[in-house]
Amino acid sequence: MVKKATTTTKKQANKQLPAKDLLPSSVPQPSSIEPPSETHNGSKGPRHRAMALGLASVAAVAGGLAHTPIALLTLIPLLAVGVNYYRYQSVDPETNPTDQQTLRRYYDFVVIGAGSAGAVVASRLSEIGDWSVLLLEAGGDENEVTDVPSLAGYLQLTEYDWKYQTTPSADRRYCQAMIGDRCNWPRGKVMGGSSVLNAMVYVRGNRRDYDHWLEQGNVGWGYESVLPYFIKSEDNRNPYMARSPYHGVGGYLTVQEAPWRTPLSVAFVAAGQEMGYENRDINGADQTGFMLLQATIRRGSRCSTSKAFLRPVRLRQNLHIAMNAHVTRILFDEQHRAYGVEFVRHQKRQYVFARKEIVLSAGALNTPQLLMLSGVGPAEHLQELGIPVISDLPVGDNLQDHVGLGGLTFLVDQPVTVKTSRYSSVPVALEYFLNERGPMTFPGIEGVAFVNTKYADPSGKWPDIQFHFGPSSVNSDGGQNIRKILNLRDGFYNTVYKPIQNAETWTILPLLLRPKSTGWVRLRSKNPFVQPSIEPNYFAHDEDVAVLVEGIKIAINVSYTQAFQRFNSRPHAIPLPGCRHLPFMSDAYWACTIKQFTFTIYHPAGTAKMGPSWDPGAVVDPRLRVYGVSGLRVVDASVMPTIISGNPNAPVIMIGEKAADMIKEDWGRLVGW
Repeated sequence: MVKKATTTTKKQANKQLPAKDLLPSSVPQPSSIEPPSETHNGSKGPRHRAMALGLASVAAVAGGLAHTPIALLTLIPLLAVGVNYYRYQSVDPETNPTDQQTLRRYYDFVVIGAGSAGAVVASRLSEIGDWSVLLLEAGGDENEVTDVPSLAGYLQLTEYDWKYQTTPSADRRYCQAMIGDRCNWPRGKVMGGSSVLNAMVYVRGNRRDYDHWLEQGNVGWGYESVLPYFIKSEDNRNPYMARSPYHGVGGYLTVQEAPWRTPLSVAFVAAGQEMGYENRDINGADQTGFMLLQATIRRGSRCSTSKAFLRPVRLRQNLHIAMNAHVTRILFDEQHRAYGVEFVRHQKRQYVFARKEIVLSAGALNTPQLLMLSGVGPAEHLQELGIPVISDLPVGDNLQDHVGLGGLTFLVDQPVTVKTSRYSSVPVALEYFLNERGPMTFPGIEGVAFVNTKYADPSGKWPDIQFHFGPSSVNSDGGQNIRKILNLRDGFYNTVYKPIQNAETWTILPLLLRPKSTGWVRLRSKNPFVQPSIEPNYFAHDEDVAVLVEGIKIAINVSYTQAFQRFNSRPHAIPLPGCRHLPFMSDAYWACTIKQFTFTIYHPAGTAKMGPSWDPGAVVDPRLRVYGVSGLRVVDASVMPTIISGNPNAPVIMIGEKAADMIKEDWGRLVGW
């Protein structure tokens, strides 16, 4: 695809204008503000510390009240508790950020999206005291419910979720078991974005992923260049990993093992060892192997990017956060410089302007939608919708996702699995709320593994299949919610899972790490409130099916190890309805099941591809600046030229860290860290 001459050249577009050229001299410049000192790794949670402060206040005032009237003796302790709790809330590094109601007309930087990347970028840019930063988020804030790890799946299809669905495949190549042949694609519409909906898995991908980015012409994105940014963010609570050169301590993002797990988690790692795989740190020197989950959890609660990166800096006067602000368009001037943002908040259309840059961090679906709504995208598509073309770029192409087989279920005879009926109790709830422990700290996944099929890289160090191990399955909640979250047809669920509704089950989700098939995102309408068309284009390449079938067979072998046979583990033997005509557990059967129970754990990437100027598929350059315009960068999973081999949350945080330093460097403000 050739970029058309209707736009400025890449070289011209990426030349940054000095701040004095962006606004009239009459516009006041933000004053220099020193951010307050912050801490973020206290030993106890907010509810415990607030209680302690309140009790201390009562004790302090009680000693001097011997001659005070009885009415005051009653009121003063209550007043003291209230004052101290208010004071505590105002300085606590984990108190929710302020939703700024009155916004300035101009900011130095406007960041769109407070998700896994945007929260990081806004936090880091506001470290420069004389820079003003506005962070716009379409959703609201987190609350006590979103903090509970065990409720991760149930947050989907709520107000915290954009509620996206894939477009049905014309040849029914995927999602056949889902209502309307549509797979749900949850995306976070909340402070912290999808880091509030995910299973909190901390996986960085393979070093070869990043070296491959470098080989494609993306200077500065090789593994040795990105590793320091992973380490910078991290506060790893595992003593062994904390001593490793691959991990960090003292960063904003807490990483640790989940506080609670079942006996099956140990069996999972032992099974891997029986099969010849090492129990290793998959984020260390080598990735191939099995490991207990490393999760973004802090004191038994979810550690989202909002909690990690924004709450500790909430008192910075140069950082404003506007929630429930749905951005509808990026504004460009006649020179194709992005100078402002249009958004809708409280049912009113509003505008804000950027002196230096606009940073688009809306995610791999919302980012291409917003670019196209603003005139940056495929010219022919935009013209069909009557959108003036600012820059003709392949926005929305190159959509990649990790796809696998859902509902691969195994039965055991012992009560060692996670069933809703077993753990929905008052004692379990009290253990969580009082001690930050117990089954409610369970994130849904207990272990991960990276394995090699016969199609994998011969070195054995670039695995092509990832396993997510969970001590439960589709049936484990008695058919109440999981089937709805997955959009499963009633007939499909009733045939396959209702017969084992009360059984003890566990699952492995085998995921294809580097699919050859790519999809696309397109606008359905120029109305910004109409969801985009999402075409994942799964299994367009036969090799994707072949690799995934081999991965399923390896997963079946996990159940046959001695580690799982002590629980009498065996595969669930009811065939999927659309595959009954094939020999059960044959290669042909598994290839059929993939197209029936197509499963994704929501890892879309690549829709605003990063690449050098000679790459016809590139939307942004290696410094993440959008081609054909100036003053606009994309910082989220959209920029991945190829999807990484693993869960993308940690890599997206890394991209946010690196992008913030690039911005500081381009504006002459980068200092050592």
